[in-house]
Amino acid sequence: MEAATLRPVGEIASYHAHVYFDPESEWEHALALRAGIGERFAVRLGRVWDRPVGPHSRAMYQVAFAPAVFHVFVPWLMLNNGGLSILVHPNTTNPRRDHLHDAVWIGTALSLAGEVLPDDQAADLAGEPNTTPHKAP
Repeated sequence: MEAATLRPVGEIASYHAHVYFDPESEWEHALALRAGIGERFAVRLGRVWDRPVGPHSRAMYQVAFAPAVFHVFVPWLMLNNGGLSILVHPNTTNPRRDHLHDAVWIGTALSLAGEVLPDDQAADLAGEPNTTPHKAP
């Protein structure tokens, strides 16, 4: 058996968290969590989708964040997800692998349409945060 090639953590340009919800029964909870994220973390809050989009099988919103935020933000999501499913994945040059193989789930894992994701593209940077945190995590 040949040894696997180990990948360096430095290939991660940023992370995304996708917060999934049922628009009919979890809308208010999902938006309250989104507001809590914006109050506490220097992240980029994406558009709220009330329907499935791209590879995602449920309504959701995306939160883009830098690697330096991971160690505080992801544990906070673990403790505050309130039953929502959340996919956290790295952004490297392979979005399909990022979403399907290198991701972690908080809550119940959901299906993804991985076939719509490219194997190769430029890594997604977190970008400038669009929030001004004013509360401690």
